Amino acid sequence: MGYHQGMVPTSTLVDMELVGIAEVAGMLKVSKQRADQLARQVGFPAPVATLTGGRVWEKSDVEAWMRETGRLK
Repeated sequence: MGYHQGMVPTSTLVDMELVGIAEVAGMLKVSKQRADQLARQVGFPAPVATLTGGRVWEKSDVEAWMRETGRLK
């Protein structure tokens, strides 16, 4: 099994479905600007990484937050 920097098994990385702010906005049916505002609020899941293109989250974490806050429709 390979490892990514930070000792995360690569098999775990492959199994993750990652989303950026544009995908989060689509999931929430809001603008990217509004999604960014929500993503900066206390309680929103922490990003799993910050890349040159921006922050990324595990999709299941965002979906769980959406359920908890009544935003999953």
